[in-house]
This record gives sequence, structure tokens and C-alpha cells, in this order.
Amino acid sequence: MAPVCTAQMSVFNDRWRLYVVLMNTTDLWPEFSFDRAAPVPTFTERVNALSVLGFEPVPGAEWEWTEYSADPDDPSTAITLLAAIQVRSWTEGEA
Repeated sequence: MAPVCTAQMSVFNDRWRLYVVLMNTTDLWPEFSFDRAAPVPTFTERVNALSVLGFEPVPGAEWEWTEYSADPDDPSTAITLLAAIQVRSWTEGEA
């Protein structure tokens, strides 16, 4: 069974990007850019992007959304959304 890891999605440089967090490695994290800031990528677009990267959501996993701010002590700063889901590699073990 492939190990479970976390995929995250956020806006970076005015574009939604999805990346898979790989722990205990110096390898670059797999990343996919949606090349837009709006609208938010649909569920289907996110699953397709994960597939391009060789991953799939863990059965039963759901996207969780979190708000964060560059300065949590200043309520007037812009809020950034971060989405996360548990995923597994569907390519692991292939020759």
C-alpha cells in the first residue's frame, strides 16, 4: 500500500497551485499550476491535477479549507485560503 501524504492548494503569484508535500526527502515536491486566481479550481480539476502528478485522494478523504494571514495580530491583513487533502501515489510500485 502506498504511503499517505498531504496535498495542498493555495494561491501563489496570482495562480492557484496544487502541490504534494513529501516528507523526509530533498526531492522537489510535485506541483501543478492552474494558471489563474479565479475561479477556485473545481473538485474535478483538482482530482485531474493530482492524477497528472501521479496521486489520488485517499478513499473517503475530503478537502479541508483553512484561512491564514501573514499577520494574525492585524485583522485588516488579507486572508489566504489553503486547502488540504490526504492522498496516495497510484504510481508507486510501477516498473
